[in-house]
Amino acid sequence: MRRLQPAGRSDTVGKVYHLDLDEKSIRGARHAFLPGDPGRVSQLAAGFDASAHELAYRREFRTYLGELSGEPVLVTSTGIGGSSTSIAVEELAKLGVHTFLRVGTTGAIQPDIAIGDVIITSGAVRLDGASHHYAPIEYPAVANHEVLAALVEAARSLGLPHHVGVTASSATFYPGEERSDSFSGYVLRSFQGSTEEWRRLQVLNFEMESATLFTMCSALGLRAGCVTGVVNRAGGDRISEGDLSRGEDAAIQVAVAGMRRLLKV
Repeated sequence: MRRLQPAGRSDTVGKVYHLDLDEKSIRGARHAFLPGDPGRVSQLAAGFDASAHELAYRREFRTYLGELSGEPVLVTSTGIGGSSTSIAVEELAKLGVHTFLRVGTTGAIQPDIAIGDVIITSGAVRLDGASHHYAPIEYPAVANHEVLAALVEAARSLGLPHHVGVTASSATFYPGEERSDSFSGYVLRSFQGSTEEWRRLQVLNFEMESATLFTMCSALGLRAGCVTGVVNRAGGDRISEGDLSRGEDAAIQVAVAGMRRLLKV
């Protein structure tokens, strides 16, 4: 693999503002998991080879440092949505991180996808807003081929049900995903019928970060991938604690196994 260098990165970087990290604190880590939920950071770190520890926790950004396959690896929560994800990626890239693996949960669109299945996103429909600040809408939001291959190989080796394809990545959880369980229960006309349209276009699922992550990483010369666990059906189904746990656990298993493969490249 060619040596990856974040575009525009200077030789010396002080502490980055939002993440409250500096180059010394991350100990040369070049790979990072990106869960949305700060509470999921410790869950991910529990799968590391050596005991991981917390480096910083500011706003929605919580970071652990641990070790996988003899290499330092970070886990940094992004919060929900593309805007906060872009901040995490920008600041980690400034510190030298070049490979990003989003780990999250998702709502399935296709009828053959079950609760607890894993979705590995190959490309994202850019329904977000943040990605437009990195590239025009004609620019595709696609996963890095090395990261994508590592995740698919990991899911196969673990024997976990998984699906590979396109994700609809929305700026909002309620209207953008055509959910009827919002405060008003009303969905704008521009979103009415959108779930069925994406289903007919073979889109697998809804989530909220992959479009931003893929677009900015491709544009900046970084690597990115996304694996999510299915916790409900799109459109308003409630998410039970049991289904949430099943989806999270499956996604984490694939993410950690996939990262081990990437660290060998």
